[in-house]
Amino acid sequence: MVTFFLRIHNGNIAMDKMLDLEWTPTVTMYHKQKEAEYMIYKEFQDLKLSALGMGAMRLPVVDGDDARIDEPAVAEMVAWAMEQGINYYDTAWGYHGGQSELVMGRVLGKYPRQKYYLATKFPGYDLSNMDKVEEIFEKQLEKCGVEYFDFYLFHNVCEMNIDAYLDEKYGILAYLLKQKKAGRIRHLGFSAHGSLEVMKRFLEAYGEHMEFCQIQLNYLDWSFQGAKEKMELVQEYGLPVWVMEPLRGGRLASLEEGHEARLGSLRPQEGIPAWAFRFLQSLPGVTMILSGMSSFPQLKENVATFSQDKLLDDREMKELLAIADEMLGKKTLPCTACRYCTSHCPQQLDIPSLLSLYNEHCFTDGGFIAPMALMAVPEEKQPSACVGCRSCEAVCPQQIKISEAMSDFAAKMQGGGK
Repeated sequence: MVTFFLRIHNGNIAMDKMLDLEWTPTVTMYHKQKEAEYMIYKEFQDLKLSALGMGAMRLPVVDGDDARIDEPAVAEMVAWAMEQGINYYDTAWGYHGGQSELVMGRVLGKYPRQKYYLATKFPGYDLSNMDKVEEIFEKQLEKCGVEYFDFYLFHNVCEMNIDAYLDEKYGILAYLLKQKKAGRIRHLGFSAHGSLEVMKRFLEAYGEHMEFCQIQLNYLDWSFQGAKEKMELVQEYGLPVWVMEPLRGGRLASLEEGHEARLGSLRPQEGIPAWAFRFLQSLPGVTMILSGMSSFPQLKENVATFSQDKLLDDREMKELLAIADEMLGKKTLPCTACRYCTSHCPQQLDIPSLLSLYNEHCFTDGGFIAPMALMAVPEEKQPSACVGCRSCEAVCPQQIKISEAMSDFAAKMQGGGK
């Protein structure tokens, strides 16, 4: 029996009286901390996970060098996070040039192992790793200084690696299931940046062995990257959702003045980053929200947000999604995937899919998603294969200058992705 703060989930009633209670899945739990903060906890099987998890991909660094993590600053942040009730820490093989696992291992190693849950991932984003699952897993345990991982993921299931992930000759799933049986992995899941179709293939093959799924989810990508449909797919398999990129790499931490004013008129006391978290809190099925916090102020602000659920009402949700549409409309092409264009393309290019990747790349000002997806596209189907005949443009209801977009996309890819 533990003493908790109880809050009833109807958006209006809050009971902050100290109660002795047993856990039930119909309540959210708030653990009282030293500095009068509270932390929301979510139920996952027999665990109580802090609703906010600390991501270790954007840790504070020295002199702007991503591979030189400011370890004293990280230790200070983790100490305070522990006090505030954060018990989930997410790292990966490739974060910070391979240094994230090492630093997080040393920092977390100062605490009793049962005080925190540690997650890391098999680096299948690099195809050269596919035949090294045992070597890499053993090295990860060594780097993190632990005997087991609480959570372990297939990292970044996408177009580029789905065939390799599913290829039995590498024995990745078999090896990880063996480690799970041995108690060296407590819970197995996967993260995905790939398309809905890629996720379907993975789940059809491995879904029975997965316990959770981590996707890029925020109010911008709800429609932009089809996060709504991806979340629905995951839930069809009965899996809880882990969220990455809740602020889309910081893009949703601040908005243009007019958009901030509109949100401020609805919730004057709510900070702009908090709106992104409130959106996620309002989605049934979201269990873990990861935030890559790179400074102490960011950590403190996020902990304050996660001191309580403040679910969005219908009006607030509509306004937030309308703002997302306006943000996208200024930097993306209005392709509706009607596919009239594809029947007129002499190269038989999948123009809607290419335009979707082009929009992602332009909106993000670069990034890895489009180049990664194009790695799985044959050369004769790349944007560079467009011959500029403009036959597609003649039937495009949106009057998109498709040939110009393909030319620009090809140039961006040849120029290093910018």
